[in-house]
Amino acid sequence: MKYNLIPKFLCVGQKHAIHSHQMAGEFNYFAFGSNLLKERIRLNNPSAVFKTVGKLQGYKLEFSGPDNTRWHGAVATITEAIGDSLWGVIWQMDRADIPSLDLQERGYDPIEVDVLPQDGGEPLQCRTYVGKAKPGDDKRPSPQYLDVIIRGAIQSKLPQEYINKLKSIEHNNYKGNVAITAELGSGNGITAK
Repeated sequence: MKYNLIPKFLCVGQKHAIHSHQMAGEFNYFAFGSNLLKERIRLNNPSAVFKTVGKLQGYKLEFSGPDNTRWHGAVATITEAIGDSLWGVIWQMDRADIPSLDLQERGYDPIEVDVLPQDGGEPLQCRTYVGKAKPGDDKRPSPQYLDVIIRGAIQSKLPQEYINKLKSIEHNNYKGNVAITAELGSGNGITAK
């Protein structure tokens, strides 16, 4: 069987190369941005089932990229940061959803990371995504995007201290419409400061 490898990042951490072949079965996906919200992940990936809350060590949450036209602001990514960590959701998904997840995350490169389940136990190998865009000047997300992330964090019962950290993130005060929020039943930055 021939495998096409997605380029592997050369950094320290718990990453593994990802194969682009499709196999029967399921995989774990670690979400840290808008896909924390069940309604968001299931828009394009109906097989997603909540597995557990997880902690990714050696990384931190950042917002980067030029102004994103879908969300009207910078978007979430993760970067390596020794001694740091972030929280997210581990979704169990059918491998058949990998193409739709890759399409949804087209501004990102897929990697695999080892995530610690909140309830203890062995680390779980998960697919996640790292932003391709080089950091832009304005690294602030729109209030609508931040609202979706915070709503997902609350819905998934991430640790309160981490939710408070998300609520303290400065947004760009974008006042226009964000089309995807209508599909999610989302407000316009209600939970974002």
